[in-house]
Amino acid sequence: MSSFTEKIKKVDPRDAKLGMAHFYVAFIGLFIGGMAGLLQTLVRSGQYTLPAGIGYYQLLTLHGVVLALVMTTYFIMGFQLVAVSRTAGTLSNKQRTTAWIGFWLMTIGTVMAAVMILLNEASVLYTFYAPLQAHALFYVGLTLVIAGSWLGSAAIIMAYVAWRKQNPGQPSPLLTFMALVNTLMWVVATIGVASTVLFQLLPWSLGIVERVDVAVSRTLFWYFGHPLVYFWLLPAYMAWYVVVPKIIGGKIFSDSLARLSFILFLLFSIPVGFHHQLMEPGIDAAWKFLQVVLTFLVIIPSLMTAFSLFATFETFGRSKGATGLFGWLKELPWGDARFLIPFIGMLSFIPGGAGGIINASNQMNQVVHNTIWVTGHFHLTVATAVILTFFGISYWLIPHLTGRTLTKAMNKLAILQGVLWAIGMTFMSGAMHAAGLLGAPRRSAFSEYGGAAQAAEWIPYQIAQAVGGSILFIAIILVLYIFINLAFFAPKGEEEFPVGEAANLAEKAPMVLENWKLWLGIVVLLIAFAYTIPFIDLIENAPIGSKGYKLW
Repeated sequence: MSSFTEKIKKVDPRDAKLGMAHFYVAFIGLFIGGMAGLLQTLVRSGQYTLPAGIGYYQLLTLHGVVLALVMTTYFIMGFQLVAVSRTAGTLSNKQRTTAWIGFWLMTIGTVMAAVMILLNEASVLYTFYAPLQAHALFYVGLTLVIAGSWLGSAAIIMAYVAWRKQNPGQPSPLLTFMALVNTLMWVVATIGVASTVLFQLLPWSLGIVERVDVAVSRTLFWYFGHPLVYFWLLPAYMAWYVVVPKIIGGKIFSDSLARLSFILFLLFSIPVGFHHQLMEPGIDAAWKFLQVVLTFLVIIPSLMTAFSLFATFETFGRSKGATGLFGWLKELPWGDARFLIPFIGMLSFIPGGAGGIINASNQMNQVVHNTIWVTGHFHLTVATAVILTFFGISYWLIPHLTGRTLTKAMNKLAILQGVLWAIGMTFMSGAMHAAGLLGAPRRSAFSEYGGAAQAAEWIPYQIAQAVGGSILFIAIILVLYIFINLAFFAPKGEEEFPVGEAANLAEKAPMVLENWKLWLGIVVLLIAFAYTIPFIDLIENAPIGSKGYKLW
């Protein structure tokens, strides 16, 4: 084994400290957001009233912002930074300092936004649409979070560039390549939300301007909002493609296929925000149709990923002597939480992806739009496929970074946690999907919305959501217990940071996949093509309410 490989086998303690700082905030966010989610489900069941003047929409905002924006962003930034450190070499002092500054900017911004939500000065939901208005400090906090994430992203980009300079003509390590793709997608996407916050919502909340263009604000948000989904998802894909094969003792089916799928996500994830606005006026139907088509193209890398993963599993099983159509399933390490928890996440992404196709289809979207079906969809994709995979990553990454080991007892507890999560989410997300088909609205507390008879029809599903939410909160308590144990109390030792090898080591990934002038150029062209004309139309031909003479 080369000295370079030895050098990067374990994450440097300085980089481990940086990663753990991100994970501490992420898991604190998990507890706060999980508590808010539990209280929401209890209120929706009609069996619980919030104490001390706490508002339902205050809770809803806290739950969405802390879990969908704070917890995920911190975990992803921490994971990607240590993944780059592990595979491309220890971060330089400049790179590490840049990432630390980014972390503290994000943290200051998070505290500012959280305080405003807790004071009920920013109950604007995690989408913070105008004409709902929050306190200016909420928007300042969001701006700092975005700016901080850009600095963390800069550290990853600098590390990649440094590796390429030291290894000319060689494809970068797969995990580093994947982290870079997700980072580039995040930077391009956040330009939209940064624009609406800095140039519309913040001046409006400060009283500098009297009105904002609502349609433009929503369009800028969803320019960011859809790639945000893939920013959540791609780190899970990183674990599925690269880490899980090593855990089971197999090989990565194809290094090049994995890289190509990530490039396709980069191309097709950003210029598709209009499919979240299919029911909105001011956007020509032809442009909505175009973006629906572009959205469906994302199905291709998703299917490539499914093929690659199950090819890896089957190849491994066959190597162990498995026969028959599904005999290889018996050979997989079902007793290993590092494999089982992400695998449950993979399975949940199958119905989650199917629901996404429905949401992006113009006609079917009209049936479920703004119903709690959409909330159920997010809980299948983000809150199950992604978050369970993040938990699976934590069970080996936290002890790796803290110099401890995953014990058999913690492994069994982790399996119990994953199973409880799957059961709880089956109750909650399943009930949300069913109630959504009956017309139950999203973003609303328990009420006789739509009439007493219809509200009564939704009650059993809302109670099922409360049952599922309660089970999920128990699973969150278990996750936090395991995290604290692995961070502070588990036996000292060395836990592996698993990085798989390609099945065909002679296969060299085409260097065209690392031609960033080409790929970013195509991204810019796709964005310009998908947004320029409809955006101009939106401003020039917007209805009076949207143009700002009055708010709606």
